[in-house]
This record gives sequence, C-alpha cells and structure tokens, in this order.
Amino acid sequence: FANAGTDFAPIIEAYGRRSALGLAAPRPITVPHEVTAVAMAHGHAMVSGRPQAVMVHVTVGTANALGGLMNAARSNTPIFFTAGRTPISESGSLASRDRPIHWAQESFDQGAIVREFVKWDYELRTPAQLETVVDRALVLARTEPAGPVYLTLPREVLGERLETFEYADPPRVNPTAPTVASPEAVAEAARWLAEARNPVIVSKAGGRDPGAVPALAALAEAGGIPVFSDLSQTYLNFPHDHPLHAGFAPGAALDEADVVLVVESEAPWFPRLAGPRPEARVIQLGVDPIFSRYPVRGFAGDLALGGTPRLTLGALADAVRGLADPAAVRERTARWTAHHRTQREAWARAGQAAAVSRPIEMTWVSRCIGAHLDDRTIVVNEYDLDMTQVNLTRPGSYFASSPAGGLGWALGAALGAKVADPDRTVIACVGDGSYIFGAPTAAHFVSRAYGIPVLVVIFNNRAWNAVKRAVHSFAPDGWAARGDTMALSDLDPAPDYELVCQASGGHAERVEEPEALPEALARALRVVREEKRQALLNVICRKP
Repeated sequence: FANAGTDFAPIIEAYGRRSALGLAAPRPITVPHEVTAVAMAHGHAMVSGRPQAVMVHVTVGTANALGGLMNAARSNTPIFFTAGRTPISESGSLASRDRPIHWAQESFDQGAIVREFVKWDYELRTPAQLETVVDRALVLARTEPAGPVYLTLPREVLGERLETFEYADPPRVNPTAPTVASPEAVAEAARWLAEARNPVIVSKAGGRDPGAVPALAALAEAGGIPVFSDLSQTYLNFPHDHPLHAGFAPGAALDEADVVLVVESEAPWFPRLAGPRPEARVIQLGVDPIFSRYPVRGFAGDLALGGTPRLTLGALADAVRGLADPAAVRERTARWTAHHRTQREAWARAGQAAAVSRPIEMTWVSRCIGAHLDDRTIVVNEYDLDMTQVNLTRPGSYFASSPAGGLGWALGAALGAKVADPDRTVIACVGDGSYIFGAPTAAHFVSRAYGIPVLVVIFNNRAWNAVKRAVHSFAPDGWAARGDTMALSDLDPAPDYELVCQASGGHAERVEEPEALPEALARALRVVREEKRQALLNVICRKP
C-alpha cells in the first residue's frame, strides 16, 4: 500500500523490470493518502493475521501516517511500515539530490517521528543486508505483542543495482512460539475463580486471536461466570447470543464481584467513576497484561497471567472445571442466563421504539444494520454502531477502532479487510467526523481503481458528539452545557457526503426518514454483493 514520492523511483523501475520479465512481485496498490494506506494495511492484517507492507514519502509521508501507526501500536497490529529517506549525497550518484525538497525534507533523526509507537526502527545501509533487515522487521512485527515496525530507505541504497539476489524462502527466522502462563499461576487463578461467589470477566481485545473466543466461552461455562464485552471492544470477544454474555458495561456487577478476570483490556473501568471493591481480587490476562508500553496504568493486578490468551484461557478452563462446585456453577449460570434474556428483550424494545423516531436515531440505524449481518459479513466500526442492536457470534466478524483513537481509520480498514477476504461482505460504520478524517476521496478512489466494493454507512449527526459528551461530563451544569450552542463541536452545514462516493462511481444515497432506511440498506448491499461496486449511505441522524 503505497503513497509515492521522488524516493520511489528505483522501486518503480524495479516493478517495471519484474513485470516486463514476468517475475513475481508484491501486489502494488496506489493509495493517494497516507491515512488510508496505513488503515488498509491495518485492516488486512487484522483479518489475515499477516503483516502488510506500507511505503510513504520520506518525513512528510511519515508524519501524515503517524496517527495510523499509533492505532496499530495500541491494537497490536503488525505492519511493515517503510519510508524513503531524502538522498544523503548532494552529488556523485544517480540517486543524489536533484529536487529542492531534498534539502528541506531531511531531518536529523527521521525515526524519531515514530519511535515511540513502533517496536523497531532502522535504516537500510547497504543492499547486502537487505534480507537480514527485512526478515528481522517482519519477525519483530509478528512477535507478540505484535505491532508496527519502521524501516527507512535512502535513495542511494535503493538505487544500487543488484544483478542477482537470492533469499531463503521460507525465511529462516520466525516469531517466538505461542506461550502459556506458568502452571502455578494458572492454578492460583483457577482456585480464586472456582472459590469466588461472584466472579466476573471483562474483555476488550481478547478476540484479536479468534481462537481465544471459544477458549473464553469454555472458561465462562466451566465456572458459570458472566462475560462483559467492553463498550469500546475492538474485536468480537464473546458470542453475543451466549447465555453468559452479560452485556457491555459491568456496572453493578463490579460492585458485587469478589474476583475480576480482565482479558486484554488496558482500561476495564474508569477509576474516577467506578471499579471493583478494594478487597476484590483482580487477575490481568494477556500477551502483555501490564501494558508495559503505556506510560501510566494503575489498575490492580493481584495476579498477571502473561502469554497467548487462547492457551492460558484454555488452561484456566480445564483447571476451573476440576475445582468449581457444580451447584454454584448451575446457580450462577441460571441467574446470568435470566439476566441475558431480560437484557436482550429490553434492547429489542429500545430498537423497535426507535423505528418511528424523527430525526433518525442511531439505535435504529444500528438495528437495521444488525438485521443484515450473517456469518459472511465483516463489520468495521469507528464509534457509532450501537452494540446492543447487533447479534455478533462469529470470531473475526467485528473490528473496531484502536484505543489510540486516531480518527479516519475505518474507511481504509474496511478496504483492507475486503482485500484480505474478498468473499466476505464488509460494512464500515462511521460518524461524519470520522468520515472526513478518513480521506474519503482517496478511499473511494482506491475502491474504484482496484475493485474493492465495501458499504460505508455514515451516522451523520453533524457534530463531534464525543466532544460534547466530554464537556457535559466535565461541567454538566456549566455555561457550555446550558448554552444554545457549544463552541468547537458542530459540523454544520454538513457536506453532501453521498456525492463524494458518487464521484468515484459508487452507489450512494441520502436517507432522512427512518422507514426508508431498511430498503436503502438492502439496495446498497445488492450493489456491493452483486454489482461489485462500492456503496455509501449518508444517514441523517438526530443531532445531539
């Protein structure tokens, strides 16, 4: 996924040579904005599990891509991120400086732009080290905790001619093997969970590995333990139709919990607002359960279980199964199954009630999307999809934006997901603000140019609602909350976003009436699935 500049000339020439001679090469995709390029690599990697290569133009391209790298870093997504480097020499080489930008774009330390958010950065010094450096970059990106790596490529090095180049295929370096927490730690955690009266599980990103989902279900069933998916969950961590799925906000359950198992969640609750009782035991489980790359994180962790979640969860399930009191497990399972049923009935009533609201409620948009989801659909969500209105059951079917919150992720991520799994339908749910950040002209161009049909649904409320909520939380009775307008939060007058998609040959509609939405969705999905064209719905929602 490339956004080219003057540093690309040797690579483009090499592509031309390999094409003319019928030689294999990585598939090149021209992406005319760095935000989209990195998001596409992110989307592909989160679906395929394989790191994808991105190349951008020197310092300026790196700077444009930084928000996307932050997203990848905080969601443990492997990306092989590369950038050209302004020519080092002023003369003496075909690759020496020959543009005014070659002086102005050089920095003292290009890697410093991204160093805090990549696992490794390096500059290629000579073609002789090419295999070693690239293999190392890819193995480090894939080794847990996975994440992006950065390689800079001086034009002089790229410009050196290699008449022959041999490399090991497959490579002779591989990431570390999956690991499991120590038997002693697993036994201790299992004893706590088995003896607890009110154990609770909270998971945000356990489903990054689809194999962790059935392992978590086995643990929940072994102990009759409710599982809460964090409201800002980034993956499907637990099937929504499972009777022990207890919802998306632990709330009162945390007040009553005597043991809390946190699975891959950097912020399972907000200490200023809520949390478990001081005497409750907390178990943190994940590939890096203490989140060592976060400057500050003070959540309790009476026991930290590091390792591959699917293996540690599986071991915990086996251990709890042998320790838990069957009567207590049956009682908890029955209690939380009743809670699950009552909760779903309330969610269904809320969704149906929203069907007649004008302007359109986001709850209704989410319910309509939920009606179209099946095992062949991937949902990419940047904030606005109401999780109470969808029934997701298949691991690897749901992906949400990184906790880093770099806006503009979903458009590119949806395209990357579709490239990774062309047979699946991909629906991207975005707010109008996120759509603007996603460089939509670039995203729609790529969709058309490379035949990557996805459906984009804009939850258009003409506002930065996250900003408004923050103001109301900070000063609920303040001047801004009491005023008729709130500074720096409105996105009115809203552009006709559907025209942006239409400009790249897509099917697009503006939807303003709630009763029109189901048929508009059906039309858009037919275009994506049958005509293999992109589609967009600009859904005008209630303004907060």
